[in-house]
Amino acid sequence: MTGVRDSVGDWPSLRVQDWADTRDTLHMWTQVVGKVRLAMEPMVNHWWQVPLYVSARGLTTSVMPHGGRSFDIEFDFCAHQLHIRSSSGDAREVRLEPKSVAEFYRETMAALRELDLPVSFWTMPREIEHAIPFEEDTEHASYSPEHARLFWRQLLAAHRVLTEFRSRFVGKVSPVHFFWGAMDLAVTRFSGRTAPEHPGGAPNCADWVMVEGYSHELSSCGFWPGGPGEGTFYSYAYPEPAGYAQHPVRPDDASYNPEFGEFLLPYETVRTAADPDATLLEFLQTTYEAAAERGGWDRGQLETTR
Repeated sequence: MTGVRDSVGDWPSLRVQDWADTRDTLHMWTQVVGKVRLAMEPMVNHWWQVPLYVSARGLTTSVMPHGGRSFDIEFDFCAHQLHIRSSSGDAREVRLEPKSVAEFYRETMAALRELDLPVSFWTMPREIEHAIPFEEDTEHASYSPEHARLFWRQLLAAHRVLTEFRSRFVGKVSPVHFFWGAMDLAVTRFSGRTAPEHPGGAPNCADWVMVEGYSHELSSCGFWPGGPGEGTFYSYAYPEPAGYAQHPVRPDDASYNPEFGEFLLPYETVRTAADPDATLLEFLQTTYEAAAERGGWDRGQLETTR
């Protein structure tokens, strides 16, 4: 697909049911690469050292240390290659094509060893119910290049708007990053106050991991390639303040889901709006206001006026 012009615009249509098998396989592949980053990076608050980042061609680890050298890994959804690049100038590629998680894991680990960049980590996936060690997973083995490319285009569009939203906050705020545990693109604002200890409960994820992630009061939002349609935008607060779920938010298709404890907005609502970016920004802003106003955040000190 390299060099092919995109005819679907900034907000492509991609129904979850049409690419569920590819999505689930790609989710596990991103966990393999994400665990490489987890193994190599020093700890940062809220686990900010582990996510991937949207790039001009896919998803990247950004640069990682390995002794006196550095390297990065990038999913290239234009050429459909996994690029592993060393600061020594050497590189290896793993083809993105229909193959099992077990095969992808073996090829990726072999490429790292060939570059003299060995990495070891626990191979059990995180935050999913049906977890299979990477080296044993032959169940997930689908890859549609076009669907992977369209998903990346969804991420590009969401990343642009989340980055704009992030710029309006002068308090502590996360990067816009891709958490491979739940397979979502997220950005998180913090009030500056500590939070009650999180109860944990995420599947195949120790409770102390969630305690660290939610150590401070926050409002988080992002995009998840799940739900009944083409994906879902979400926003939630931790801890959830009184009256949060009843706070008025926009656009009209946004609503609070008590099962998830989040405000949700269908991707299709944004994609088909007259101004998709403005529609998504409206959702992000009003759901943040639900957390900030109901939670008594010091908005004058946390928000920029520009």
